[in-house]
Amino acid sequence: MLFSKTSKRKNTFIKKNAPFYRRETGFSARTKKDGWSPLKLDQSVAYISFIFVLVGLIFTYSSSAFDSSAFFKRQLVFDCLGVLAALFLSQTYTKLQKIKLLKPINLMYITWVLLIIVLFTRTQANVHRWIDFGFFKLQPSEIAKVTLVIYVADYLDGVSGKLAKNWKLLIKPLAVAGFTLALILAEKDIGTPTLMGAVFVCMLLVAGARFLHLFVPALIISPLLIQQLFFVGYRRQRIFSFLNPFETAGSTGYQLVQSLLAVGSGGWFGKGLGNSELKLEYLPAAHTDFIFSIMCEEFGLFRVTLVIVGFCWLLVRGISLARVAKTTFHSLVIFGLTITICMQAFFNMAMAIGLLPTKGIALPFFSYGGSSVIMTLVMMGIILNVAAVDHTQNNLRDDVTNYKNRNK
Repeated sequence: MLFSKTSKRKNTFIKKNAPFYRRETGFSARTKKDGWSPLKLDQSVAYISFIFVLVGLIFTYSSSAFDSSAFFKRQLVFDCLGVLAALFLSQTYTKLQKIKLLKPINLMYITWVLLIIVLFTRTQANVHRWIDFGFFKLQPSEIAKVTLVIYVADYLDGVSGKLAKNWKLLIKPLAVAGFTLALILAEKDIGTPTLMGAVFVCMLLVAGARFLHLFVPALIISPLLIQQLFFVGYRRQRIFSFLNPFETAGSTGYQLVQSLLAVGSGGWFGKGLGNSELKLEYLPAAHTDFIFSIMCEEFGLFRVTLVIVGFCWLLVRGISLARVAKTTFHSLVIFGLTITICMQAFFNMAMAIGLLPTKGIALPFFSYGGSSVIMTLVMMGIILNVAAVDHTQNNLRDDVTNYKNRNK
């Protein structure tokens, strides 16, 4: 059986007297008699991911008003590729780290090259976000979400216990993150840098950085954020229309008003699967950024709450796995990727119900899109692998909060 529960956090996979158990590699036992054995993955995390993928496929079909079949077929291909990538990484990610090309800093170099290339591609919807290969559009910013978390986790692992005592250790990760986010911001995308920046700060704080050390960088970045939000015309209009969307329902507030109408008209139990009226070219991007609005309209508030609970549970489970991870690197990788997925989901849902200004942020597992779906499942594969590798060890760490204790 491939999946097994990890709530007891004990070694149920490797026998203590296994003759070829190699503690230093962190991999499952391998004996001459039995050969290679698959890692036993966290059952609950694997199942919730699989359920989200299936429900996402259903709503991709349902929310696509006039091209349901075409969008569904492409999304099915993306999901299959993503699931295959997740299964592959769930068994091999820790081994792949040994390949020099896949070292965290080299992954960042590759990411930067892609982010620079995309700036010279033709504009699509007035932005530079995709490298068009014809059969597939690659969005480098989705790759950057993963590579930045891995790089920061690797760097913080090397300086564990020193951050609070030496603020200069923050200069390198701040420079790497700042350059990465600046390249994404140059694509005319402010939502993704905001998400990645929030994840980056959370990882620093969990690893032991002090708020005072982050205060100065925040002061330096503040003028840039103010300029991007209030002195860029279309962003300023979005913010003001968000504050009172019905005053600009015919222009900048149109999208949010239609989203609110979809959410409100669904009531408690919805209109039924496939019966959305707002998807009939009233609500733009119904199958991508605003798929949650269509889910509310068709499923209703009561059933959509289960999706919200699912993301909350995934967040709690991911943090629980991070707390007992074997190394600082593993703990921060699980933590960083988990909050990337869940924070993005909460941003998207908050945008759909008018709690945040409208922005092009996809709902993980659900929104139509190749790069987004594949990279979300790649993140899940890495989480499953790191958690499974640590589950085969006896020397699990007690609590990720010990980082701060060591920093004092």
